[in-house]
Amino acid sequence: MKILKDIRVIELGTYITGPAAGLHLADLGADVIKVERPGTGDPFRAFKGGLYSPHYQTYNRNKRSIALDTKEPDDRNILHELVAGADVFIQNFRPGVAESLGAGEEELRKLNPGLIYCSISGFGRTGPAKDRPAYDTVAQAASGYLRLLTPPTNPRVIGPAIADAVTGQYAAMAILAALLERSKSGKGHSVDISMLEAMAHFNLDSFTHYFSVGEIMGPLSRPVVSQSYTFECSDGRWIAIHLSSPTKFWLGLLEATGQEKLNEDPRFGERLERIKHQGELIEAFTPVFKTDTRDNWASRLETAEVPYSPAYDSNEALEDPQARHLKIAISADHKQMGKFTTVRAPYCFDGEPELDVLPPPVLDEHGKEIRDELEKRRKS
Repeated sequence: MKILKDIRVIELGTYITGPAAGLHLADLGADVIKVERPGTGDPFRAFKGGLYSPHYQTYNRNKRSIALDTKEPDDRNILHELVAGADVFIQNFRPGVAESLGAGEEELRKLNPGLIYCSISGFGRTGPAKDRPAYDTVAQAASGYLRLLTPPTNPRVIGPAIADAVTGQYAAMAILAALLERSKSGKGHSVDISMLEAMAHFNLDSFTHYFSVGEIMGPLSRPVVSQSYTFECSDGRWIAIHLSSPTKFWLGLLEATGQEKLNEDPRFGERLERIKHQGELIEAFTPVFKTDTRDNWASRLETAEVPYSPAYDSNEALEDPQARHLKIAISADHKQMGKFTTVRAPYCFDGEPELDVLPPPVLDEHGKEIRDELEKRRKS
C-alpha cells in the first residue's frame, strides 16, 4: 500500500541525512523528486567512483532525479515551480546555503504557504556552533554516543553511520507529524532538526542514567547489565546471546552448554553476581563455545529456549530462513544499471509488506519527464 501516494516531496539533499528522510517518505509511497547538481549530482554518487556508488544507492531508491543548477535563473524557476506544487521540501545544508540556492524557507513559503519545510543541520540553525561542519562521527561524539561504541582501550571509530541515519529517520517522523497537523489546520510548518539534537534524543538512556543516579555509562554498561554475550565457535563463526533478567534463560544456557556446575559458583549463581563477574563468565564460556560449530550451538540454544542468534555478516543475514520467509531482500531491474537488490521497508499495512521497489535513479533520469509534467500544469 502506497500510503503517501498523494504526497509530493522535493529533496535538495546530499550525503545521508536529507536523502535518508526522503527515503523513508519514498518507501511509504510519496513521490520524492531528488534535485541534484548537473554533471556530478549528489556527492555520495561518486563516493567509490562513478555516479552510482553503493552509498548513494542505499538512501535513494524509490525516487525520481532531476538535475538543476539553481544558481541559473531558468533552473531556479523550475525548482520554484516544483515547490509550488509540493507538500514537503527537504534540505540538509549548513545555515545560509539553502538561501544562496534560492531554496530558503522564506522564499519558498511565499510560493507555497502550506509547505512543510524541513531543514536538517549539524548543530542547529542558531547558537555558537551553528556554522561548524558536521558529519556522522562529529554528531556521535558531540551527543555522548561515540563513547558508548568506542573500545575502552586503543580507541578508534567503529560501526556504521548511525547519527546520519537516525537524524534522517527523526526528520521523516517530524515531517509526517507536520503533515498530519496540516490536514486539520491547512497550515504549513517548519521542521528544524539537527544531528546533535537527534543523537542526544537517541542517546536518551545514557542521559537518564546520568540524571537519575549519576551514572556515566560506557561501552560495557548495557551489555553487562543485560547479560549480553558474543562467542566464537569452532568454525570461526560467532553466536550472540542475550539473557536479560529471567532466570530461565540463564538455566537454559547452562543446559545447552552442559555447564550446570557454574550455577553452584557463588560468582554466577545470582544475576547481580553474574553482572559483577561478567568478565570471568566470558572466560568460562569462551573455550566451551570453541568446541563446536555455530549451527550446532544454535540448535542447542534454541532447544533450551535461550534468546540467541548467529552473529551474521551481511552475506548471511538475509539468507536465514526467517528473513527469507519475511521477504526482507527484494530486487528490481534498472534499465541502465541492471539488477538492484535492497532491504524492503520494515512495516506491513493491513498484513501486506511492500515488495515493490524502484531502483535508485541515475542522474537526471527523470528530468524530461518532470519538465513535461510542469509544462502540462502550466497549460492546464
